[in-house]
Amino acid sequence: MARRVFFSFHYEGDVWRAGQIRNCWVTQDRESAGFWDAAAWEQVKRKGEAAIERWIDEQLKGTSVTVVLIGSQTSERPYVGYEIKQSYSKDNGMLGIYIHNMKDSDGHTAAPGKNPFGNWHIQENGRQVSLSSLFPTYDWVNDNGRANIGTWIEAAARKANR
Repeated sequence: MARRVFFSFHYEGDVWRAGQIRNCWVTQDRESAGFWDAAAWEQVKRKGEAAIERWIDEQLKGTSVTVVLIGSQTSERPYVGYEIKQSYSKDNGMLGIYIHNMKDSDGHTAAPGKNPFGNWHIQENGRQVSLSSLFPTYDWVNDNGRANIGTWIEAAARKANR
């Protein structure tokens, strides 16, 4: 089944790696949201936080799954947090993919980052539960993301009844 997927990532730090994953996903005849070019990013950023959040909300419309691409600083990025919060609120399936083992445009890998789902908690059966215990994470390189991303996304969608 074709899925419309929102990709969440740290733009300044991971856009090249994210582009590699997005291009892989697009070649599988799927549609992705959450990507923009540098000029569009600068234009929206100049309009302030509310404009960025409106853009994110618009990009999330019609998506069934959110994939958080986890780089070195992803868990610290406020807009990634906003995207996770909004995705959870709209009942999107979610998963994380560690991308630090991917080589960047200069051929370098990066240090692993923290799981951003660990920054968010919900009340479930009277106890506080971390989103990191609810949503799986994978490593793009070690878990063969190119071959498995479709399976991971479909599993997240089904888990969310989407």
